[in-house]
Amino acid sequence: MKILILSDLHANLEALEAIREPRDELWVLGDLVNYGPDPCAVVDFVRQNASLVVSGNHDHAVGYGEDPRCSPAFREMARAMQAYTESVLSQEQLAYLRSLPLTARRAAGGREFFLCHATPGDPLYEYLPAEPAAWRSAASAAAADVLLVGHTHLPFELEIDGRRVINPGSVGQPKHGRPEACYAVWEDGVVRLARVAWPVERTVAKIQALPIPPAIRDSLCDVLVHGGFGGRPVAPR
Repeated sequence: MKILILSDLHANLEALEAIREPRDELWVLGDLVNYGPDPCAVVDFVRQNASLVVSGNHDHAVGYGEDPRCSPAFREMARAMQAYTESVLSQEQLAYLRSLPLTARRAAGGREFFLCHATPGDPLYEYLPAEPAAWRSAASAAAADVLLVGHTHLPFELEIDGRRVINPGSVGQPKHGRPEACYAVWEDGVVRLARVAWPVERTVAKIQALPIPPAIRDSLCDVLVHGGFGGRPVAPR
């Protein structure tokens, strides 16, 4: 079985459409919305194509009108884009975001998978660095062969006490220093972390046309173009 694993799409349709991996199933680790200009199209794509989806902190925030608890560098951007996102999503789409589970478990190919956006103990908000010591307790708590997580926007794979922790990185708001959509592919017990370029200028043009303050538009575009502020990878969320 070939599984395409995506996370942190953040309403970036151009980045999502650039990923053209054939797959048997699509699994999504949350944050379909916020920050990007196309929440409706991205939500509809996931609803129509994904067989397994969990909620991210921005999905929860938009669905319930709550604070996504972003890091300070992203707080104003998240607030402005959440207001925009809530205004354009239909009631059916908002209900879909509210319906997403915090975690999911699935057996496939002789492995047990546990999916969440952040960590098993705090599925929406906790941030852990990509270090085995930081993830040892979380990997054990998942009680699965493979723990799939997102949230940090930084791809990684860890092997911890016979378990694997995999983060595919972000499709729609990369923070690894380059404007690439990140994803993971699981096939026959082998994981591949991959990246693909997308037409960033199209997404930037859409953001610049949004009814939000110019300074916030510029900051959002800076993150997309440089994969972080001014080319520097930045704290997630």
